[in-house]
Amino acid sequence: MTGMNAGVPEAEALVISGLDCFYGEVQILHGLDLVLHEGEVLCLFGRNGAGKTTTLKAIMGLVPARVGSIRLGGKELTGLPAHEVPKAGVAYVPQGRRLFAEMTVAENIEIGLMARRKGKAVRENVLDLFPLLRQRLRQRSGTLSGGEQQMLAMARALCLEPQVLLLDEPTEGLMPSMIAKIRETVVTLRDMGVSTILVEQRVDAVLSIADRVSFIENGRNRETVDVEELRADPSAVRRYVGVG
Repeated sequence: MTGMNAGVPEAEALVISGLDCFYGEVQILHGLDLVLHEGEVLCLFGRNGAGKTTTLKAIMGLVPARVGSIRLGGKELTGLPAHEVPKAGVAYVPQGRRLFAEMTVAENIEIGLMARRKGKAVRENVLDLFPLLRQRLRQRSGTLSGGEQQMLAMARALCLEPQVLLLDEPTEGLMPSMIAKIRETVVTLRDMGVSTILVEQRVDAVLSIADRVSFIENGRNRETVDVEELRADPSAVRRYVGVG
């Protein structure tokens, strides 16, 4: 694995055990088990409706767990109110970004800083990751391109200085140059020690930046494989997603 020493046990950043989640009476996650190691990019891969987004929402407390455990380091997250989860060290960039469109770039970032009462140093660190946003600070976020909006959504989340970052289809609908920038940022964050769970639909995007891939099917983690193994034998992709 990238950045890991062979034979050295990998520390666990986030552990999900036996998770059952429902929307109303419909069960979406069935005894889901998942381990995110420190300083890795773990990709969740599977068909639409498999439970990938629900897994991220469950971690954030947005979908309650009826059964099971979600632990960040030694801290139990299960049952925490949703507004407490970011304070524990988890940041979430949902599909669709959910920015405040009428606010400027600077104001959106300020909201991220306020959530953890962080100051100017964190703001500068975040803007160093996304130099393009420095040129757009006074621009309304609703007028940014899709790629710039994705950068802003990630920047706002990173103002929390999270241990774990959850990204739900961050490259969806973006032009290739922006997809490359988002990928580069994910790799940079891994080098900085941030552990990331990435939901993606694009096989090529996954293989270029992930350390491991978990195949989610019918609300269960069917298999987790090292990305080198997947490159050598992509049959699991065809098995769970139906594409080569």
